Amino acid sequence: MTQAILDAVQQAMSSPWIYLALFALAMLDGFFPIVPAETSVITAGVFAASTGAPDVALVILVAALGAFAGDHISYAIGRTTNNRLRNGRRSRKAFAWAEQALAERGGLVLVVARYIPGGRTACTLTMGAVTYPRRSFAFFDGIAAVSWAVYSGLIGYVGGAAFEHDPIKGLLLGLGIAVTITVIVEVVRYTRRRRAVPEEGEQPAYATAD
Repeated sequence: MTQAILDAVQQAMSSPWIYLALFALAMLDGFFPIVPAETSVITAGVFAASTGAPDVALVILVAALGAFAGDHISYAIGRTTNNRLRNGRRSRKAFAWAEQALAERGGLVLVVARYIPGGRTACTLTMGAVTYPRRSFAFFDGIAAVSWAVYSGLIGYVGGAAFEHDPIKGLLLGLGIAVTITVIVEVVRYTRRRRAVPEEGEQPAYATAD
């Protein structure tokens, strides 16, 4: 059974249609974040290293282009439906985070948000909702899309190269690296947020200086 699944995946990865599929998944992930775009790119990277197909450079290219296109769709959605999105019960907290981060760090937050679960969509929608300059958005989003595609593709490629004759182990290694990095990012964010909030009853330094 496992070998049959592996053969089917390998056949799909060797098809020229895989590039179109990766582009579509990366694009959809921009405004429909439950789509497994990153997992698909990592998987393609694994098979690129272990079997030679697909081509890892093309995987990275189409993933970056798809992510760039999807983010612009999300930006456009934010500009047209900002009030409904901003007042949604589930999205309110994500929008508050994205607005605060955007005010503090500008377009660079778009690059950082790419690696935060749910942050990418919240950030691109918010940038559209607050009419962030489109040219600046495209510049920073290009950096974000390319960095994400390189990161995902190379993680898979490293896993596939480590287990050249066992793509499943290579995929598990690649996914494990990605999950570990995500956890580290979240732990750092949580720690910094806790340190930034004064302890209950503690007066800020500027309040006690007088």
